[in-house]
Amino acid sequence: MSSAKLQDRVAIITGAASGIGRGVAELFSNHGAKIIIADIDAEAGSACAAELGDQVCFKQTDVTSDQAMQDLVNDAVNKFGRLDIMHNNAGAFGVRGSLLDIAVDDFDATFALLTRSVFLGMKHAAQVMKEQGSGIILNTASISAITPGYGPHIYQAAKAAVLQLSKTIALELAQYDIRVNCISPGGVYTPLISNMLGIDEEGTANVEKYMASTLPLGRTGTPADIAQAALFLCSEEASYITGQNLVVDGAEATGKRYQDQGMH
Repeated sequence: MSSAKLQDRVAIITGAASGIGRGVAELFSNHGAKIIIADIDAEAGSACAAELGDQVCFKQTDVTSDQAMQDLVNDAVNKFGRLDIMHNNAGAFGVRGSLLDIAVDDFDATFALLTRSVFLGMKHAAQVMKEQGSGIILNTASISAITPGYGPHIYQAAKAAVLQLSKTIALELAQYDIRVNCISPGGVYTPLISNMLGIDEEGTANVEKYMASTLPLGRTGTPADIAQAALFLCSEEASYITGQNLVVDGAEATGKRYQDQGMH
């Protein structure tokens, strides 16, 4: 590592017990950040924090709860003295199925997890960052936010809401030197997909192999791929970037590879 891009920066990463969130936590930790991992999974979250060292701690958090998110931000400030980065990343696919079968309560629960949580994270982090005079908010959206057909109905709608909310909040918070951006992963095979499909290790390998064969780059993305993009957006190298959505999907949402039989 040539330089620690986040040396002594304080970051909250929600949904960081596994998948993309864990990949971001690992990379941020390697670059000198002090991190609070927030996740509903206490066992996995505690294990992750223990593996990453004494500058990383875990707080079990229900990201849909206003009080829990307020407590999370307060704990970060109480422990480390400030909050520099808020990465609202927690999520799951939520309710699936036909429009005709989706229950209203399941709709509400999915929006609570995917959109309300981001609103709460931004709201409480922004209060601290405004007083500091600086801060970075990064929200995990999805290629589902910009391209129909890449997820369940309500998941796609909720992620689209995250994207638009991030852009409009970026306009409000820019005056306080708070940058707000989105990162939109795609083509990444994580436990989120395995859990949704309810498949075992062998099934996971088969689905990932098939998924890779459909992608322009010929491989699936990894949490590390997304983490590198997140590191850039949360570093000084991106100090003039706000209100943007960085798509990291290996061109999955761009289109299928052009197959010209005359080219090899």
